[in-house]
Amino acid sequence: MRTGSTPYLHPRPHPTPIPFTEPWQYELSFPCDPRSPRIARTTLRAILSAHDLAELSYRAELLASELATNSVQHTKGPAAVRLQWLHPVLRVSVWDMSPDLPKPYAPRAGADSEAGRGLAILELVADRWGGCAIGEGPYGPGGKTIWFELAIADGPSPQPPALVA
Repeated sequence: MRTGSTPYLHPRPHPTPIPFTEPWQYELSFPCDPRSPRIARTTLRAILSAHDLAELSYRAELLASELATNSVQHTKGPAAVRLQWLHPVLRVSVWDMSPDLPKPYAPRAGADSEAGRGLAILELVADRWGGCAIGEGPYGPGGKTIWFELAIADGPSPQPPALVA
């Protein structure tokens, strides 16, 4: 111990990374702001990369961005995106304060239309998807959740990356 200074504290060792086949969950809340979908997409990419799930990243980013954009454009309150891993399936849910579920897709969007294709994209890209309205409860507003699932191809599970001290 040096005189006149605080003692040197040894850092605690890093925890062992979660095994690839073990479940985990992350959640990001965001305001009704046009920058929020980009922030949600970037966060999702970082999480999937850190968990060695980059193979799901493109599809997950596309769909999460679509759902987050709809939340920002069509509701007035906050929203959230949640990622849940249950090997071999990733479930991404987007919640917002509007209880109104999207209308079923009908191919009405013209070739030059900038809107109206979100559910068609969800139908084509996701392995499974759905949604539900949530009634207001004792912990706050209800709203709705739209979710999708993506599965990885079967094969050997990647090993968790080694941590650098």
